[in-house]
Amino acid sequence: MSDEHAPWQVVEYEGFEIHAAPFAKDLEESEPRRAPGPFTYVGYVCHPGADPAIPGHAVQFHADGEEAFATGEDALYEAVHVGRSIIDGTHPDLSVLPLVTGGV
Repeated sequence: MSDEHAPWQVVEYEGFEIHAAPFAKDLEESEPRRAPGPFTYVGYVCHPGADPAIPGHAVQFHADGEEAFATGEDALYEAVHVGRSIIDGTHPDLSVLPLVTGGV
C-alpha cells in the first residue's frame, strides 16, 4: 500500500501533530502470506495545519526495515510513541528543532 492510500491517524501532542499510518508490510515472494500482516508504519510530525509536502514543514519517520508488528493497532501505537519521542527530544536521530527554529 502506498503512503497516500494509508489510513492516517492524527494525534495532537505538545503543540504539534503526529500523523501516523500503519500498513501491511510487503513480504518476500518466498515467504508464505498470512492474512493480514505483518504491519509496519510511516509518519511525520508537524505544526497544526502545516503542509508536509513543503520541505522543512514536517519531520518524517518510519519503522526500521526489519521492524514488524502483529496488528495495525500495534504498529500505530509504536508510530505515535516514536512521534512523541521526536517532539520530546528523546529520539536518537530526529528532532522538531528545525520546525521551531525555522519558523514553520
